[in-house]
Amino acid sequence: MMTELAAEFASWIGRTEEMEELLQPATAQAAAAMLDLDPSGFVTNQTLPPLWHWFCFWSKAPQSGLGPDGHPLRTSQSFLPPIPYPRRMFAGARLQWHRPLRLGQTARRQAVLRSITQKAGRSGSLAFINVGYRVWQDGALCLEEEQTIVYRHPGSAAAKGSDDQASSSSAAVPHVADLPNLPPDAWSRWITPDSRLLFRFSALTFNAHRIHYDRPYAMAEEGYPGLVVHGQLAAMLLLELIRAHTDRPIRAFSFRSLGPLFDLAPFRLVGVLDGDQVELEAQGPDGQTALSATAQLG
Repeated sequence: MMTELAAEFASWIGRTEEMEELLQPATAQAAAAMLDLDPSGFVTNQTLPPLWHWFCFWSKAPQSGLGPDGHPLRTSQSFLPPIPYPRRMFAGARLQWHRPLRLGQTARRQAVLRSITQKAGRSGSLAFINVGYRVWQDGALCLEEEQTIVYRHPGSAAAKGSDDQASSSSAAVPHVADLPNLPPDAWSRWITPDSRLLFRFSALTFNAHRIHYDRPYAMAEEGYPGLVVHGQLAAMLLLELIRAHTDRPIRAFSFRSLGPLFDLAPFRLVGVLDGDQVELEAQGPDGQTALSATAQLG
């Protein structure tokens, strides 16, 4: 049965948006610097690492077209519908790579709004939007992606994550615990997030959402205990964990945000390889899984 919200915005289903962009080596070099990688290898005709297309195809809303939270205003003319819930979060994505994108060449991305659903969560109503993306280069399909974006009411101090399960968590300063030992064959890395890293990622993705760089706003307006680590950044760091341990190509990747990470304490990345599949987690300082993911290797 279609919910009232889905019925109201049913005309948006199937709406498309196309962008064409030259994949600039300079952008990839800046991203490499942010991730403490050697930028010298990111030159014309070299391949773009998995997920790095997120540094391209920016939503170029004018400054006057931004809302108080930094996101582009949603209007009757915008690609995403004007859902009447002010809080927006990136809930997860599913991706499949068919061939690598190459720097110094033009790529074309088509987006289509696939679905709008509504749920009743503990913190109020939630609206989930699924957007599908396809990216072509030289006439060939390179990757397919589906993103899930969630909107919710402000609620009380700080919603925690992208869905009802995550939003039921406390927004207090995260407790730092002794995390359990990992299996001997697990890949792991500790990340110490800070405002510089979050600012650079926001800049490279042209993401003006203030929870990632404006501490007074994040704490006073949205009730978070500190700056919020981008879900996409955590996902990218998990794929970089794979790339640091194997040269095998990544064919598919999916992830789901379960709760937020903050710039208040280090968090741990974990990957366990089982045949062609890697199970991944970003674990908060309290040991709870903030983001879970699966990658398929070639």
